[in-house]
Amino acid sequence: MDTLSATDVALCIRQAQAGNTQALGRLLGQYRSYLRLLARFHIDRRLAGKADASDLVQETCLEAGRDFGQFCGTEEKELVAWLRQILAGNLADQVRRHCGTQSRDVHRERRLLDDYSTSLAQALVSPGSSPSHQAARREQAVLVADAMAALPEEYCQVLVLRHMEGLGFDQIAGRMGRTTDSVRNIWARALARLRSSFEGTS
Repeated sequence: MDTLSATDVALCIRQAQAGNTQALGRLLGQYRSYLRLLARFHIDRRLAGKADASDLVQETCLEAGRDFGQFCGTEEKELVAWLRQILAGNLADQVRRHCGTQSRDVHRERRLLDDYSTSLAQALVSPGSSPSHQAARREQAVLVADAMAALPEEYCQVLVLRHMEGLGFDQIAGRMGRTTDSVRNIWARALARLRSSFEGTS
């Protein structure tokens, strides 16, 4: 899937709203990595082995495609917020389905809607440097998620635990079964590689 410019995203939104299914498919394809990152982070631990992030993303994209006529926005940030809302609803449905609860986890849904991946995007911009021109125009959290999709799994895991869950290196080491020094080294390599990729998107 090619990465669209901000101008292309806006054009695809208008075309999709006019009923162009090809534009809609191209548009929704831009957010799969982003939605997968959010799904992986927010899947309830009680759903381990029962809910898959890729399945949730597929369900969310299918629902968004079916209901795109309800989307009234014109900007990427509005589309991203709308997609997060659909994903939050699907995650809530999974919890009710597999955990036998009829109540909504409002706190969990609010955390997803607040988009904690934005803080990850902000943390990954090198101090004193300017984001690329493309990153300045596009939603940074979306671009960072795309870049993370190309990283080794352990790099992604450390970045998510450190920047999205806010864990210390000792806690991450315990979670991953590694030494603290090993986790620090992985984090430094992951951050450098991701920053390089992120800043090279212009």
